[in-house]
Amino acid sequence: MIEKNYTAYLIPTSDYHSSEYISDYFKLREFFTGFNGSMGTLLVMQNNAYLWVDGRYFIQAAKQIDDKIITLMKMGTPNTPTLTEFLANNLNPKDTLAFDGKLLNTKTVIDIIKSIKNGINIVNDENIIDSLWPERPKLPFSLLFTLDDFYTGKAYKEKLQQILDKLKENNAEYYLLASLEDQAWLYNLRASDVLHTPVFLAFSLISNNSTILFVDTKKIDINVAKYLENNEIILKPYNEIYNYIKNLKAKNILINYDKVNYALYSIIKNTGISIISKDDPTLLLKAIKNETEIENTKIAHIKDGLCVFRTMNYIKKNYENNDLSELGIGNYIENLRKETEGFIDISFDSICGFNEHGAMMHYKATPDSSSKIKNNGLVLLDSGGHYFEGTTDITRTFSIGKINDKMKIHYTTVLKSVIALSKAIFLKGCTGFNLDALAREPIWQLLIDYKCGTGHGVGNILSVHEGPNNFRWQIRNSNLDSQVLLPGMITTVEPGIYLENKYGIRIENELLCVEKETNEFGTFLGFETITYAPIDLDPIKPSLLTKEEKEWINEYHKMVYEKLRPYLDKTELDALALYTRKI
Repeated sequence: MIEKNYTAYLIPTSDYHSSEYISDYFKLREFFTGFNGSMGTLLVMQNNAYLWVDGRYFIQAAKQIDDKIITLMKMGTPNTPTLTEFLANNLNPKDTLAFDGKLLNTKTVIDIIKSIKNGINIVNDENIIDSLWPERPKLPFSLLFTLDDFYTGKAYKEKLQQILDKLKENNAEYYLLASLEDQAWLYNLRASDVLHTPVFLAFSLISNNSTILFVDTKKIDINVAKYLENNEIILKPYNEIYNYIKNLKAKNILINYDKVNYALYSIIKNTGISIISKDDPTLLLKAIKNETEIENTKIAHIKDGLCVFRTMNYIKKNYENNDLSELGIGNYIENLRKETEGFIDISFDSICGFNEHGAMMHYKATPDSSSKIKNNGLVLLDSGGHYFEGTTDITRTFSIGKINDKMKIHYTTVLKSVIALSKAIFLKGCTGFNLDALAREPIWQLLIDYKCGTGHGVGNILSVHEGPNNFRWQIRNSNLDSQVLLPGMITTVEPGIYLENKYGIRIENELLCVEKETNEFGTFLGFETITYAPIDLDPIKPSLLTKEEKEWINEYHKMVYEKLRPYLDKTELDALALYTRKI
């Protein structure tokens, strides 16, 4: 940086598509900081470095970084500036901010440029990483495979027509699609370029005349090649997108600033092509699951519910033997999923945290950190899987031994929060922003909060985190956080209480948005819980539950029992009956 006279160098957590989960090749921020959470932005100055993380990672990042070198910037906390605010306050005219334009999305860079009113030099094609990371992994490689319409419920050509209709609405001649999940959804293709996310690195350029898929052609076997040919999808090399766009003749092009990288944006600007800045038309089409996807997802949740129940039973029956560990439990449930018919992959690295480790929302046990699960306490287990039928995400907190009254109060309060949102009835037009406080209110009554959203959308054999639907009380992205909840959307509900160095509690189900009734007052919507696994009753303090809340948990467990019972032997059925007993 000193040699090149760079004042600051920006290293995001991203790939060339602004994906949430990235392959090892792109884990630059982790390499330089030691912090291995899924989100974080590193800013390196000539004499200092700063790492921005959100509330999920405050505790973990503080433990993993060297605070003598890196200052931890806790996003959303008082007196902590955002990245753009920090740059605006600390960069002067003629200073230079450098970064790899392929790794930053267009919106981020435009926001930075707008925030620095005095003007600075921007170098957006600087990759100084490779020389500093000689053992950097290679770009990911995995073969693509097709998903049958039996699983997707909608063929590629039908999806393409929906997109072309959206382009017509926006008077767009071309559409540049960069989101990996959206491309996998569109083509009904999957791969494994990103760990635990069955997608592939690609760009797509779509118009009325053609669809071009830019992907590493070595990832295409004879079956997929024939599928692409039959669907008139033109195949070009992955990196060819930059030259192709440079020579594109068009009057306009639709792109999503949140997903298209700044390098591509800069090329388009230089061509003189008019840019239509919009959310991806695929975003909402993908988020509203069709009937086939919904029914298949429910099947996936029965499979997953069996895995969670059996893990719960394993913990409850063996914790006194002194041979359980966080790492062991994570491996146990992963092996159960692997043995399940239709299993593709886990949907994220399992999180198993006992007592104080449970307070780190995205804790990952390692051979060095894994705690024994013994004596008394709370075991938080957050895990999920990809099956050919769908994707799951579920958290349960189990008690072992004797826990104190405060733990029971906190556990019961988290359950009350889950119930409050799960029972919500609301007018069509409401967003997750409107409903988030329903879940937080019981926890807020204790003057406690959790530093994350209450829930996120779930993809269908795609990313376990999927927009635009979510539950969140703070608006971070005005477009996505204002998304109306619609029938067919699947969103998690996962409130929690996390006490640093003590314990963490989270209960997570998935909710399917459904229509309740349309009358003279409007259309009323609600939720159907589609997660089928016991919620531990042992840590509950029944006196804190209302009659209606007890009825909810009893009805929920009755459903769980009926869903799982056909797949269990007599011994397991007795255990399930105990775990789903009435309170």
